[in-house]
Amino acid sequence: MNGDHIVITGARNNNLKDVSLRIPKDRLVVFTGVSGSGKSSVVFGTVAAESQRQLNETLSWFARDRMPRRERPDADVIDHLTPAVVVDQRPIGGNARSTVGTITDISPVLRVLFSRHGTPGAGEAAAYSFNDPRGMCPECDGLGHVARVDLDRFLDADRSLNEGAVDFPPFGVGTFVWQLYAESGLFDPDKPLRDFTPREWDLLLHGKGFRVPRLNRTGSMGHNAYEGMLERFHRLYIKRDFASLPPKVRDAARRVVREDTCPACGGARLNPAALASRVGGRSIADLSRMEIGDLVAALGEIGDPVAARVAGEAVTRLRRLEDIGLSYLTLDRPTRTLSGGEAQRLKVVRHLGSSLTGMTYIFDEPSAGLHPRDVDRLNALLLRLRDKGNTVLVVEHDPAVIGVADHVVDMGPGAGVRGGEIVFTGTVAGLRAAATPTGRALRRAAPVKAAFREPAGWLEVTGARANNLKDLAVRFPTGVLTAVTGVAGSGKSTLVMEEFAARHPEAVVVDQSAIAASRRSSPATFLGAMGPLRKLFARVSGAPAALFSHNSKGACPECDGNGVIVTDLAFMDPVTTTCEACGGGRYRPEVLAHTLRGRTIVDVLAMTAEEALPFFAEPAASPRGDGGGDPAERAIAERLRALNDVGLGYMTLGRPLGSLSGGERQRIKLATRLHRAGTVYVLDEPTTGLHLSDVGALLALLDRLVDGGGTVIVVEHDQQVVKHADWVVDLGPGGGRHGGEVVFAGTPAELLEAPSVTAEFLRRGLPGRAAAPG
Repeated sequence: MNGDHIVITGARNNNLKDVSLRIPKDRLVVFTGVSGSGKSSVVFGTVAAESQRQLNETLSWFARDRMPRRERPDADVIDHLTPAVVVDQRPIGGNARSTVGTITDISPVLRVLFSRHGTPGAGEAAAYSFNDPRGMCPECDGLGHVARVDLDRFLDADRSLNEGAVDFPPFGVGTFVWQLYAESGLFDPDKPLRDFTPREWDLLLHGKGFRVPRLNRTGSMGHNAYEGMLERFHRLYIKRDFASLPPKVRDAARRVVREDTCPACGGARLNPAALASRVGGRSIADLSRMEIGDLVAALGEIGDPVAARVAGEAVTRLRRLEDIGLSYLTLDRPTRTLSGGEAQRLKVVRHLGSSLTGMTYIFDEPSAGLHPRDVDRLNALLLRLRDKGNTVLVVEHDPAVIGVADHVVDMGPGAGVRGGEIVFTGTVAGLRAAATPTGRALRRAAPVKAAFREPAGWLEVTGARANNLKDLAVRFPTGVLTAVTGVAGSGKSTLVMEEFAARHPEAVVVDQSAIAASRRSSPATFLGAMGPLRKLFARVSGAPAALFSHNSKGACPECDGNGVIVTDLAFMDPVTTTCEACGGGRYRPEVLAHTLRGRTIVDVLAMTAEEALPFFAEPAASPRGDGGGDPAERAIAERLRALNDVGLGYMTLGRPLGSLSGGERQRIKLATRLHRAGTVYVLDEPTTGLHLSDVGALLALLDRLVDGGGTVIVVEHDQQVVKHADWVVDLGPGGGRHGGEVVFAGTPAELLEAPSVTAEFLRRGLPGRAAAPG
């Protein structure tokens, strides 16, 4: 019966080529295929988008007008849908006030427990919240730490204001803020700060409540409110969450700020009244500091029958965290410190307590960031959701997740314009036998490589104590590929991305932060190739460079350089159409009169990286063969080469970044770092979002970096990467306080003999020991 399947006919979102598909309901269905093959376009862009759009249609016009409006996906038929719950790869979010307890809604339960049964009572539940003025510590405003400017880092007293005494770029010479002090008439701008009088120091740092003259950019004299340097810095930076600042400003601010545990609350975030209240001899801060497993036991000791009932609600939620392997977390752990794998599992746990049935749960690579041991737990959760009577759709690359599927849809055969087709549907066993990239990859089981590069030297990290690290001393070999492994929460990212990176600032670091993607951004703009490209066109045409920007003078006036026109139909769903004036090219007609070697700017942006590389690389070559030529063309070719190196040669230069898959975004971010000169590269789980066959291309790239004299350190769970490494540093043995130790350091061949969890799963993945077909 059709009702037993979600029916899609003629889907054309992004690169989909009139895809028609029947997805069985009440099953665990895994969508596979190379990165960029169209998996997300089917699952998220078609099924999820239409389900949520139709669900919104059941609401009143008043409610719909206040909600995000979704356009109907480009498909002929999308039928027999059920309500969809989407768990995507977007960061879990949360600012400095967001913790594991707040995001899982366990902390509110504890607040109710203390408001009803705490002795002495502090008041209602809000009186136990560090996010409410009634409960927060007045000294740190509920943040648990106080930040103070380190004046020795902020100011160079041996210099004058004109000489750059303020060692903080946003307040540097020539800025508006600098003018506020240097041109105010209050100070001699050529006088070293060490010669300032006490009154001048107080005025410079803390003055306020009056206005001073300042020369505006127009040449006229303005009068601006005066604010001392520390007063201004405190308002703009310390009172804001550093994570919300632009990266360059955030790094500059952190360099001149010293953060200390709040002396008033000891980091507990709460006021004295809330901290004095006890249940079972413990404060709410005591309970929040306990690991999940210990907290379950502590709440189980509560004897009062009424209090025990409230505690039991918290225990039910805590056990769900235990079930997904997060028993080592604490409720007071800030969400921004969670690893990608931990954040993914916290998203999953939100839905485990739901008794709803007949839903469609949609997951985007839920295994991302998970150790193979934790993937087994994830699979159990997915199957549990299915067994409740729900349809579970998963976009995934991990063979272990694919192996438990009831049904598989394989997309391909390639990526971008080479994909967008269904190349296989059926069972896992059928997929393993199929002649598709996924089928071939599942049949391969690579051995640990036979020969390893010898270290050229060592980079040391000593006294590493951040988070759960236990005063580690670790040596990382140079001139080789090192994989840092271990279960989630063992301390891998802390050791590499924090401790190592801080001690070796020369390293080129590629973390897991999301890239900003919009309709106006593209590979050309993101890689920094658009500036040199505009200069090239300006030089050959004599026109201003701004004419060749679709975000500036060159923008088509009809669509404002978007290439499409979104028509707002008030309460109805919006409609997006290709701009008829520019044909989707984004530029005004006069721009197309100018060409570079016979190609317009629209033609160039329509090229793939593979097509564009010879277009720029060959003319840029010097007749002497010395790599000379036009600097702008060399800059473009260098960036295009990086795009090819990360396996995105099929991507057009003008494609909107908002249409990229998670794996494509990860790789384009990697490409931006590769054209930087460096000898030490640090990567945090670079295989995230990559198909099994794409991992091979990534390893070839890492080999080129090492063979070129570089040192590469990757934090990874992927067994292909671990087997291919020259050196492995394995952390553990568990997560949280049970981790933070180096349990192994040596070659992958030596790791096979080690008694670690990573070694156990590495042995399982050897040829002849691969999982049997499902």
